[in-house]
Amino acid sequence: MAFTMHSHSGQFCPGHAKDQLEDIILHAIKIGYKTIGLTEHMPRTAISDLYPEELAPSPQESLAALAPRHTAYLAEAARLQAKYAARIHILIAFESEWIRPSYGPPVPRRPPGRRGGVRGRGRGRGRGRGEEALFEAYFDEQFEMLRALRPRVVGHFDLVRLFSEAPGRALKGGGGEWKGVWERVVRNLEFVAGYGGWLECNTSGLRKGLAEPYPKREIAEEWVRMGGRFTFSDDSHGIAQVGTNYWKGLDYLEGIGVTELWTLERIETGVDGVKGELVEKSVSIDEFRASLKLE
Repeated sequence: MAFTMHSHSGQFCPGHAKDQLEDIILHAIKIGYKTIGLTEHMPRTAISDLYPEELAPSPQESLAALAPRHTAYLAEAARLQAKYAARIHILIAFESEWIRPSYGPPVPRRPPGRRGGVRGRGRGRGRGRGEEALFEAYFDEQFEMLRALRPRVVGHFDLVRLFSEAPGRALKGGGGEWKGVWERVVRNLEFVAGYGGWLECNTSGLRKGLAEPYPKREIAEEWVRMGGRFTFSDDSHGIAQVGTNYWKGLDYLEGIGVTELWTLERIETGVDGVKGELVEKSVSIDEFRASLKLE
């Protein structure tokens, strides 16, 4: 039973991603996905928080379009969820932004309002004080986000590696590594494990030039040691990226002793006016592989 818990479309993240949401879902069905988590970005609230591609031709118009576009996304996702219910489980969620703490309070109230659907991402400050300070700031802000939101799925846990001159460097050990950074990593992992959250193994790190998916091996091994659960994501930004590097990601997890992945499944109640229930589902890596129809 193959799946992704993290995806984007050009329809609702224009400039940042490609393709219509329905076309992405149809492609996911074609390659054997049984579940797809839709996680378009939540609206941002300040021009300073826009992506570079959103600044032209008018930052003000781009900012004003975000909230209505998010509302349209939720409506379209619900339509597609019903239309393709017999072929794929569609989970309607969103990727939270944690640019500053003020972004926290709206998250639990935002439709569909399930905290389990929230994806967490920190944006660390500290540039200009060296990479070690940047990493420490990133994981401190991530900890703020975790305490405020307690997301079911913690997305691209160590995305900060993209901004490093040595993204594969060790964070722990006896060779002069960053002790303060590693202490923060362990603190954050322990907190997520304590409330029952999941880490995603996100294969987009590979297509962005990293040697390992998110999270890197030493972090993933620490998570396994804690008994933490992994889910799995391609973090696709269009059809061309659906399932990208999935074989490598599965091999990576098996190499650190992971044998099962976790997802959510929507169980309908059969009662009019009563929403379906989300239940946790374990999928063996062998079963996951057998479902995939990648070339």
